Amino acid sequence: MSTLEDLLSLRDLTDPADGPHALQLVIDRAVGALRELWPCEVRVRRGERIVTVADNYDNLGYDPAAVTREARYTRYVGHDRVLRSHSSALIPAALRELVADPVDDVLLVCPGIVYRRDSIDRLHTGTPHQLDLWRVTRAEIGEAELAAMTTAIVSAVLPGSIESKTPRKHPYTRTGCQLDVNGVEIGECGLIHPAVTARAGLDPNWRGLALGLGLDRILMLVKDVPDIRLLRSADPAVQAQMTDLRPYRPVSTRPATSRDVSIVVDSDDAAEDLGDRVREALGTDADCVEAVEIRHTTPYAELPEVARQRLGARPGQQNLLVRIVLRHLDRTLSSAEANVLRDRIYAALHQGG
Repeated sequence: MSTLEDLLSLRDLTDPADGPHALQLVIDRAVGALRELWPCEVRVRRGERIVTVADNYDNLGYDPAAVTREARYTRYVGHDRVLRSHSSALIPAALRELVADPVDDVLLVCPGIVYRRDSIDRLHTGTPHQLDLWRVTRAEIGEAELAAMTTAIVSAVLPGSIESKTPRKHPYTRTGCQLDVNGVEIGECGLIHPAVTARAGLDPNWRGLALGLGLDRILMLVKDVPDIRLLRSADPAVQAQMTDLRPYRPVSTRPATSRDVSIVVDSDDAAEDLGDRVREALGTDADCVEAVEIRHTTPYAELPEVARQRLGARPGQQNLLVRIVLRHLDRTLSSAEANVLRDRIYAALHQGG
């Protein structure tokens, strides 16, 4: 089972102090593009992995009733502290530091590992890496500068790609957008909401641009990496490729094996909930799980009585047919090993009486 100590000891791949990684090169390219675009000061802030609920949510404008605050999505470590769920949680402290040490035009760079309760598949992990880039200034700034910002970064990190934006509402921005490259979401952006700077103690003359990027997804696009788990692979042949931005060369094609299980869970449980329970139950063995897929859903009301009794289902629950795809990155799993993992996953997921 993943303990708080395990989560805090997990290497932050964006931090050069823990050794080189290609994610750091993505950050360098993005920041370098903005250095060329704007002659403003650059301040890098990493901060602690455990942050206050206020900085993770309140100071960014999240509604007190926002569903993302629920324990099913956020890892609380106390009533007023959480494992940061996004790199934007570093921004309020960076803004307060700007109050104490002001400069008229600054680029805030906040990279790091974050902690999410997420589904399990080749594109998702419970410990992704993000990068927040906020330009905070007293100068006039608006959507034209935001467009220049995203174009500069996409051109630097994913040259030749097609950039697109879709309107999205974020509590800490105005005119917020989702940023896609070649149809794949890589981040979100917008004009900084004035309430965010005001909460930090900055006067109304401050304004700016906010951009948050999913670094793992970007690196996978840059290098054509097929599975997010490869970014942390212990295989030396894979690790050697995670220090540059050259295209990934497959090291091996370990065969995948799948197991189907029929389980009962609460009616509002989703793939993210299942993924988090699997990670909690398997600990380091969760790296063997390539995907947890919900193949079919049957509400309690539609289950035959014999199925209800067999599954131990109760009102307010649902029956899920779940496919577990297992593939170790470094070796082939035996059938016996796959069956043991299946049984552990079933025990973690099934909530029948």
